Amino acid sequence: MLDQLRLFEGAQSYTTTLGDKELSIETGILAQQAGGAVTVRCGDTVILATATMDRGVRPGIGFFPLTVDFEEKLYAAGRIPGNLFRREGRPSEQAILLCRLVDRPLRPLFPKGMRNEVQIILTALSSDNEHLIDPLAIISASAALSISDIPWDGPVGAASVGYVDGELVVNPTASDMELSTLGLQVAGTADNILMVEAGANELPEDIMLDGLRLAYESMQPAIQTIQQMQADVGKEKHTDYPVFKAADHTVEQVNQLARDKVVTAVAGTTDRDERKSRLAAIRDETIEALSEPIGTGEVEAGDVEDSLDNLYKDAVRRRILDESVRPDGRDPQTVRPIQVQVGNIPRVHGSGFFMRGETHVLTIATLGTPGDAQRLYTLQPEEEKRYIHHYNFPPYSTGEAYPMRGPKRREIGHGALAERALQTVIPDDFPYTLRLVSEVVSSNGSTSMGSVCGSTLALMDAGVPIDAPVSGIAMGLVQDQDTGDYVVLSDIQGVEDHLGDMDFKVAGSSHGITALQMDLKIKGLDFEVLRIALEQARQGRLHIMEKMLEVLPESREELSPYAPRILTVSVDPEKIGKIIGPGGKTVRALQERYEVKIDIDDDGSVFISGLNGLAAEEARREIESLTEEVEIGKIYTGQVVRVEAYGAFVNLLPGVDGLVHISQLADYRVNNVEEIANVGDELTTMVIDIDPAGKIRLSRQAVLEGWSAEEARDRDRGGRRGGGRDRDRGGRRERDRSMRNGGRPRR
Repeated sequence: MLDQLRLFEGAQSYTTTLGDKELSIETGILAQQAGGAVTVRCGDTVILATATMDRGVRPGIGFFPLTVDFEEKLYAAGRIPGNLFRREGRPSEQAILLCRLVDRPLRPLFPKGMRNEVQIILTALSSDNEHLIDPLAIISASAALSISDIPWDGPVGAASVGYVDGELVVNPTASDMELSTLGLQVAGTADNILMVEAGANELPEDIMLDGLRLAYESMQPAIQTIQQMQADVGKEKHTDYPVFKAADHTVEQVNQLARDKVVTAVAGTTDRDERKSRLAAIRDETIEALSEPIGTGEVEAGDVEDSLDNLYKDAVRRRILDESVRPDGRDPQTVRPIQVQVGNIPRVHGSGFFMRGETHVLTIATLGTPGDAQRLYTLQPEEEKRYIHHYNFPPYSTGEAYPMRGPKRREIGHGALAERALQTVIPDDFPYTLRLVSEVVSSNGSTSMGSVCGSTLALMDAGVPIDAPVSGIAMGLVQDQDTGDYVVLSDIQGVEDHLGDMDFKVAGSSHGITALQMDLKIKGLDFEVLRIALEQARQGRLHIMEKMLEVLPESREELSPYAPRILTVSVDPEKIGKIIGPGGKTVRALQERYEVKIDIDDDGSVFISGLNGLAAEEARREIESLTEEVEIGKIYTGQVVRVEAYGAFVNLLPGVDGLVHISQLADYRVNNVEEIANVGDELTTMVIDIDPAGKIRLSRQAVLEGWSAEEARDRDRGGRRGGGRDRDRGGRRERDRSMRNGGRPRR
């Protein structure tokens, strides 16, 4: 496609590398009325990114309205949407996660106080299902912003890193990721890392740190190329935008009136509610003292609020930096008190209640059948998932009241993080679909990591044989931007997340990291801070895990009595049709007869699930018999289905019959088949031969005499017809007749 775009006048094309793959960035043709637009290609995956800013500011808006949208067009992969309207609907969960991934490294680089609406739209034009979309989306958004007229302190680069066969791989393909034990996404500037998202199979901290360094180095060529684009074709940045910040004279007056009071309020109590009351009283006193200038319009009430917030932020941060004392009185490394309960909800398959300070998360585990797996209709390579985590953050968890309208992007992101943290410890051969739901019933920071801990407890309570328990912790940072001094905080609470410089979530087992997510509010972080944060997080999560295992040391030996029982059978994929039957008749009959649910995979795995274990076992035996191959020398007990003068036909397996010749019915001479076998009788016989046409010869005499199949064949007079031993017998008969005819053979 990009080759075609170059034919147009005005098209500008740039080439760079991401790992060992070429990356092309095109601009000047598509979306010319956007503030900035680029098309990025790697392999046959192509992303169009546009960035546009509204020149006006919506009245009453109190935040910076940045929006990132990903248009997941299925035509990119040559597919038509499967819904009724055959049109893309609301964003998938994967699309929302991609939007969050792009938003997080871009947001810190916009000017403080800017409130013009900025919208970034990413459209997948082509997807080859091999080259990962995630890093291309970040790079394309960065390039579109850089060449646009939008004020922004970029550019930003991005890189993916995998870990395959003991080696770190930059920009791995989807095929590489099937073998990788690490999925790392990193974004940053020319100077520092800004954002990290990772899932791993219990990798140690040193490998994770090496992956971060490699990602940072690998994104630099893309950053340099975008800088060159900005110099060549970038628009002049828009500077005539309002900056919302408190007036200097208001800041000065508020400082004089309230600074010492705020510092005293922060240092005077470790109780959150009492601190809020003291700060509210200071606010009222300050507004009362400034009522006259507020009334005349000389001072804005909103500026007073902002100034007080800044005083509070500065007081909390200075106390942490100067005294290493946090708002609740803890030192930087201490984790809040932990309480744990399991199995406290009746009827559910498993439950875990994790309490860390004022953050309380209740997680429920539900076990389902393979047919309950979630089908994915996205541009991602995965088609389904059997481990699902949902995270809910109701308004009452923070003492608020507002309408509930389904999960927000933040809730989807936190659920995905907890899902990533635990899916690696679910055994590959565990046949159940698992759904974990975390209900945040009280929140004061680090609820996503609370849901990781609650999920581990719920899985163990349900009897899921996880490979290792997983715990999680959220790390924070307070850094003096003038001196560079910093303090890394373990187990941050809400105020430290709000007023700090970093939110760094780490989950893992005692063996290593399983999930990692980092967001910064400052313009970068060096690797020494990351190293300290990772080590401090390791110590913290091991402490948390110890408290969890005191209550439930290991998974329960038995599954919940309310969970379905699943039996697994592996059959030849070519014989799946025998189980399904014409139009699904056979499998439906099995499900109705035994009251089970049967799921069949293309690889020949058959999953039989039901609450009645005995019925499921009977269904398993019948399925095995449907697909079983008759073996020579094997003994079968079956029912006589037909009787002829020369022998009896016995049913060995469903749809498979064999013949017992009259000479093989007993260990003595039988004159009439009905002496031994009648229709409906059960006979135990041995398979002694299968001819090329598939006809099966049986022997009851072999069972009675203890013969092998070879010995039985030698004595099987009824089976000698027309070849081999039959011809020998025919020859003897012909010679006998020739002797009676004077030595002349009869012709």
